[in-house]
Amino acid sequence: MAALQPPPDGRSSVQAPLHLANLAKATDLNPALIYQPKSPLQALTAWGTILMVDNLTLLTRANAREILAAFKLDRLGRFQPLVDWLASFPARRLSRQILRFDDLVGQHGLAAAGRYILDEFTGSTRIEGQQHVPPCGPMLAVANHPGTVDVMAICVALERRRDLKIIAAEREILQLIPNIRSRLLFVNPRAGSRSGLLRDAANHLRQGRALLTFPAGAIESDPSVRVVDTVAGWSDSSELLVRLVPETLVLPIVVSGVISRTAQQHRIAKCFADPREREWAAATLQVLYRHLRDTRTRVVIGEPISAGQCSQRSAIHAAMASLLARVNDPRDEGLMTDNQVYHELATKM
Repeated sequence: MAALQPPPDGRSSVQAPLHLANLAKATDLNPALIYQPKSPLQALTAWGTILMVDNLTLLTRANAREILAAFKLDRLGRFQPLVDWLASFPARRLSRQILRFDDLVGQHGLAAAGRYILDEFTGSTRIEGQQHVPPCGPMLAVANHPGTVDVMAICVALERRRDLKIIAAEREILQLIPNIRSRLLFVNPRAGSRSGLLRDAANHLRQGRALLTFPAGAIESDPSVRVVDTVAGWSDSSELLVRLVPETLVLPIVVSGVISRTAQQHRIAKCFADPREREWAAATLQVLYRHLRDTRTRVVIGEPISAGQCSQRSAIHAAMASLLARVNDPRDEGLMTDNQVYHELATKM
C-alpha cells in the first residue's frame, strides 16, 4: 500500500477526489463511492480509505495466485476464472491478517507483530538461547529458511534488537505492506550485481544495528520434516559483510517445526511426489485451515561468532551443524539447563 500522502503537484488536499476517482477507475473500484469532502481532513480520510481498499484487493489477488500455484491449479484454461474466484475467499481472509500484521509492525514493532502471527498460525513456539543476542552493536543473524512463520519467530527471538532489518527477496506481497517493507533490504534477482544490497547492508551494520539474512536465498527443508545439508548451498554474503564491517558479530540461528506433520499427511499434500512440492502444499494447507496448525515451532540461537575466529565460513557452518544436530536430537526435546533461556508462546487453537 502506498503511504498516505496529499495529492501530487502541490495541490490542496481538498482536490483529492479527482485523484481518487482516477485511482478507482484504474483499480476496478466503483467511482460512485467517491464523494466530495467538506474539509481537508475528510479528503485525507477518503484518500486513505481508497488506498486501503485497493491494497486489500491487490493482496487478495497476489495471495490467491500463490495458493493456486501451491496446488498446481494456476493453469486450468477456461476453468481458471472460476478457480480464481473460489480462491479469492480464503485469500481475502489471509490478506486481512497480513494487513493487521503490517499495522502492528507500524504501531509496536516486529516482535509484537511476530507474536500475533505465531498466535494465529502455530500450535506453540519455543525460543532458546536469547541470552546470546547482543543488546547493541553490529550484529548479523544468519538462519536457515524453512518458510511459513520462520521470519516472525526469529523477530520475536531477537526482540531486544528493535533496530533489526531483514534481507529479503523481492515479492509482490512484500511491496504491498509498507511497514514491513520499510524494515527490509531487497535482493533484486534481475540485477547483475549485489553491490547495492551489500552497500546498504554494510551501512546498516556500520551504524551499530542488527541485520537478519537467509544465506540459502530460497526456502529450505524444515529440519523437523526432512534432514538435508542445510548450509551446503549457502552464499558467501555473510563473509563479505563481515569483511566490510569487521566488528560485526555473527549470530547463528536454526528454526524447525514450522511445517505441520498433520498437514504433511493430508490427502492433498500426499498427491505430490516431490518432497519440496509436498511441503509447499502442506504449508499452504495449514495457512488455510486452523486445525492443521498443530506445529511445535522451535528457534535455537547459538553463541555469537566474532570476525577473529579462524575461517568465518567454517565457523558459521560448524555452528549451524551443531544447532541442527541439536534440534534433530529427540533427547534434547524438553531439556532445560541453566545456560538456556526458554520462551513458550501460548497460542489460540
